Order: sequence, then structure tokens, then C-alpha cells
Amino acid sequence: MRHAMVASQLRTNAVNDQRVVAAMARVPREDFLPADVRDLAYRDATIPLGGGRYANLPMATGRLLTEAYLTETDRVLLIGSATGYTAAVLAGIVGSVVAVESDPALLAKARSALAGTRNVEIVDAPLQAGHAAGAPYDVLIIDGAVESVPEALIAQVRPDGRVAAGIAEHGLTRLASGRKTEGGFALVAFVDVECVVLPGFETPKPFRF
Repeated sequence: MRHAMVASQLRTNAVNDQRVVAAMARVPREDFLPADVRDLAYRDATIPLGGGRYANLPMATGRLLTEAYLTETDRVLLIGSATGYTAAVLAGIVGSVVAVESDPALLAKARSALAGTRNVEIVDAPLQAGHAAGAPYDVLIIDGAVESVPEALIAQVRPDGRVAAGIAEHGLTRLASGRKTEGGFALVAFVDVECVVLPGFETPKPFRF
């Protein structure tokens, strides 16, 4: 089923970084899911994790990692690590990963599933806060859709660092990527696709009488 996912969901949807493909073919996604949904591990759909949270589509995660242009020396800040699957995939590609999660149950599952993975640090913190103590990072990956990327996260990326994230806008979700420069930061959307929406990133609505 894992190799079927690679063939039908990744290779057919521009997940063309062979390191990403190989890592996703190697990591047993079912080990990072609650027991009652493990049989859904390789479906082309979001998967409920409890507490209103969902595992992202494999294709969405694969596209984000591909568009981050990862290197083996990268230090990656991963926001929305959930049960640790994406951190496990990244661990086989980059130098180190700081995986941020705020949900206690998801944190416990991630720590159990990633026990012994030496280049992954799991941090208990609000998703929108990141982990400034470990900055600067070469790459910021938000494995889900947010209404906007907070300045607090952008500040933790080094100049010329890369960012890949899902964006939620007007009821639609899309994937976007960009770079931070000395002059500023911008994301450019590259595909409209279903992507799980992460909590805590809502843009304040203007007050109306």
C-alpha cells in the first residue's frame, strides 16, 4: 500500500524530489496514526487524529517538502508536527529537525513514534510561536494551511532561507513557497489542493458595528 501511494499519489502529482519519494516510501505511516485509523494510512485523504486535528494528505506533504528544496545539511523548523510522521520523513533527508506541536495527545504519540530518532527535537509550544531558541533555521515548513504566516516564524528563518506552507484563503487551501531575503518575505502559491487547516493562525477580523 505504501508503494501504491508513491506510484499513484506522489509521482503523478509532481513530487519529483527522489529523496522525498524514497523517504516516504520507507517510513511506515501507519506507525504514526491512532490504532483505529491505521488502515487508512495510505489513502488519498485527510485522516482524523483526534481533538479536531487531521493528518495531511501524503501528496500535500510531499509537495511541500519538494518545494522546500531540502539539502542534507539543512536545519528545519517544522510547524504542526502532529504525530511525527513528517518529522520522520524529514529526518532521513536533512541534518536536523525541530518539530513544534501544541496538542498534548499528539505530542505524546510523536515522542513515542520518534523515540531514538537522534536528529529530531520535539518541542511543546504554540504552533504560531515556533522555537526561537533554536533559530536561525535554513527551512520553515508548515505542514498544514494557515491564514497567514506570523512574523514570529519568519524571524526564525535565516536570510535566504526557504519557506513552504499551506495557505487558507476564502475557504480554499493551496500550497505556497518562497524565500526570506534581507528586503522582505513573500510566498507564491504553486497549486490548489486540499490541505488540513492548522489551529491558532486565524487572522483577526475587523470590528464592525
